[in-house]
Amino acid sequence: MGRGRRNTFDDLAALPWPVALAIGLLGYAAIRHGVPAYFARLDGPFAQGLATQTDAFAPIAWLWLAACSLASLAALVRARRRRRLLDSCTQLDSVAALGWRDFERLVGEAFRRQGYSIEETGLGGADGGIDLILRKGGQRTLVQCKQWRRRQVPVGVVREMFGLLAHHGAHAVRIAALGGFTRDAARFAQGKPIELIDGPTLWRMIRDVQSGDGAADGMPRTQTPPASMQTGPASDATPACPRCGATMVTRTNRRTGQSFWGCAAYPACRGTR
Repeated sequence: MGRGRRNTFDDLAALPWPVALAIGLLGYAAIRHGVPAYFARLDGPFAQGLATQTDAFAPIAWLWLAACSLASLAALVRARRRRRLLDSCTQLDSVAALGWRDFERLVGEAFRRQGYSIEETGLGGADGGIDLILRKGGQRTLVQCKQWRRRQVPVGVVREMFGLLAHHGAHAVRIAALGGFTRDAARFAQGKPIELIDGPTLWRMIRDVQSGDGAADGMPRTQTPPASMQTGPASDATPACPRCGATMVTRTNRRTGQSFWGCAAYPACRGTR
């Protein structure tokens, strides 16, 4: 079930409200004064006639400013709603009681408070898909949200999201699912730039950002590196890949069970620490 096509108003409302308002003011100035000034520099009677009809552009300029102001107001209302949505959660059951759209907004707000910029793609729906795109530090992460309460996410869903990684030029995939994941799904994700976030992990992430303790590197505090990887005060920082400089993620060796840092751009880059 899709969400329909986005239009210019939706794109403006998806921006931070001050940005949408600033676009409205700049557009008003450009239409009201910039366009007549442009025609004034051109030769010909038609251009000169338009240059003198400055009042003719006023209605268009006001319409643009009004549309951007409404989009800014919508963005402000949505931002407050997302904040209330996250702050009102008191336990995992309250998250499970949300509708699938609010569940996506909740997950997006949790990542937003970790410093990510969030794009609600409109490519997903009640049955999943790419619901969010996270951007931070030049890295793009695809996110799918599954509010399945009594079903575990199968390996096919994880494999499908991994296939979209290269297609969309992203660096990593995250799947948030209340019901958890099958063993095959968890096994497939090992050694790949895929983070599986089950219900308890998601709840701990929500609690962290509610208290203002969300990790600066975007990783929930509950997913700390193992003791062998903690070297001192800087252990909370995610290292950069020694080969390409991209952000690294925690992975587990399938044979030995030992944790290590692997490049989020794997398999394009196989840098490890």
